[in-house]
Amino acid sequence: MKLGKWIHTGAPWVWLNAAAVSASILLVGGLLLLLTLRGTGHFWPTAVHEFISLDEQGAQTRLVGQIREQEHVPMERMGDQAAFLVGQDGMVTRILLKTGNRDLTGQDFRWILLEQVIQQNTPLSMTVLERQEWGVFFGYVIGLKTAGVLLESRDVWTDFQQMLDRVSRLRDEIEQLEKDEIGSINYRLERLRLQQRRLQLDGGDSPEANADIERERQALQQQYQSLEVRLQALHESMQQDSVVMRTATDEGSDRDLPLSSIIDAWRPNAMSMTARLGHFFRHLWSFITDEPREANTEGGIFPAIYGTILMVLLMTVFVTPFGVVAGVYLKEYARQGLLTRTIRIAVNNLAGVPSIVYGVFGLGFFVYTLGGSIDRLFFEAALPAPTFGTGGLFWASLTMSLLALPIVIVSTEEGLARIPRSIREGSLALGATQWETLWRTIIPMASPGIMTGLILAVARAAGEVAPLMLVGVVKLAPALPLDGNYPFLHMERKFMHMGFHIYDVGFQSPNVEAARPLVYATAMLLVLVILLLNIVAIRMRNRLREKYRGLES
Repeated sequence: MKLGKWIHTGAPWVWLNAAAVSASILLVGGLLLLLTLRGTGHFWPTAVHEFISLDEQGAQTRLVGQIREQEHVPMERMGDQAAFLVGQDGMVTRILLKTGNRDLTGQDFRWILLEQVIQQNTPLSMTVLERQEWGVFFGYVIGLKTAGVLLESRDVWTDFQQMLDRVSRLRDEIEQLEKDEIGSINYRLERLRLQQRRLQLDGGDSPEANADIERERQALQQQYQSLEVRLQALHESMQQDSVVMRTATDEGSDRDLPLSSIIDAWRPNAMSMTARLGHFFRHLWSFITDEPREANTEGGIFPAIYGTILMVLLMTVFVTPFGVVAGVYLKEYARQGLLTRTIRIAVNNLAGVPSIVYGVFGLGFFVYTLGGSIDRLFFEAALPAPTFGTGGLFWASLTMSLLALPIVIVSTEEGLARIPRSIREGSLALGATQWETLWRTIIPMASPGIMTGLILAVARAAGEVAPLMLVGVVKLAPALPLDGNYPFLHMERKFMHMGFHIYDVGFQSPNVEAARPLVYATAMLLVLVILLLNIVAIRMRNRLREKYRGLES
């Protein structure tokens, strides 16, 4: 009897709801914790260990690497590799080492059995080199060379860091020269080519017009040649220095590595906690601001962050007026009959359509139909190379706008429905027109609900990947959609996206183990952005409910 009364009070359902909310919070918190630990651990200067182990024949093998994973497995799984070992309860411990030096060994990860290790140490002078290609390099700095001549040095490590700083400055200057100045000249030369082609198609390629174009082209080519000379000098200056490295696995074998291929160098075993923290934040910042390398398994994700934010902003500009106007019309102006109810049901159903369907529609209608027509009308000079007749930022933003449009329409209607009828009647009784009532009273009061739906739409669009794969997102974009070249915002360019970057690195990478930390780090950033947008939306919705709770009752 008491149990029945307790059930009728509704207390069990309150506890069930509380348990569901708690479980959801724990799941989200656990997901963020996993992504944070796995993602940020990639930037921490992990110690480099030197192992001496015995192989199946009893010979000693020397290995150097960073410990990535450690697990206990049954001896049966190891086969002949653990046949001569006796582990506790038939179990052996194996360690996944990041051995680096992929250009020498052909692989930079290797499993070893802990029971085979007879000696382990962490040399303080062990150096880690981050390179442009072939991943990291583990070894000892034993000398420096300039123009092939070995230099005399009292402190090789200090001199090496100074030379590396000089090469880093030269690399930054080369990058600025190639991307900004030479890139701008190439862009202007291409525009001159298209301009001349347009004159030929229009029949206006007179000698005077061609002469003007040719003079401008020659001036640009002269600038290009002078920049090429300067660029060649910078490359020669950067490539004259090299470092002599000795690997721990090849005693007496020295390797000359050009400093132009080295991005950073550090000695993790000799670092203090302050140095480790500085290294961590410096590399985390580089991950956010640099471009990807090595098939996206190294480097940063700045183009992906840039493209994601720019696409979401453009999508917001496109979807806001259409979604709000459609919602206002359906709620305030449309005649509430069968047709309006049918349209409302269709809008609600569109919110549940799989995103890939929007991508197929965007590819067929926006890219092939509208884009092909735009190319034939306005970019005939560039044909057969497509301008808007292929995937790009503009079509991706429009496609995501269609995906988010039902959310904005529904949220606008719900926001307008929260406004009591008495406010409308009072405004009309005071002599205001329906438009003045709507513009000055109803929409401002409903704006929190409208903004809530907009933020939810942005949060969903930021995490979608499937439609973007068809309408403009690529693995690596050669140029950002927004730069200093006229017209500055290049809507036709392809771009990178964080969601697609996660998919590409996680499932298309040729080096899965090396790419795994980058997957976690990129997913962490994307989830944090989406989670932040949803938290803002929930807070705005709660404020809206509190504000109008008294009026609704």
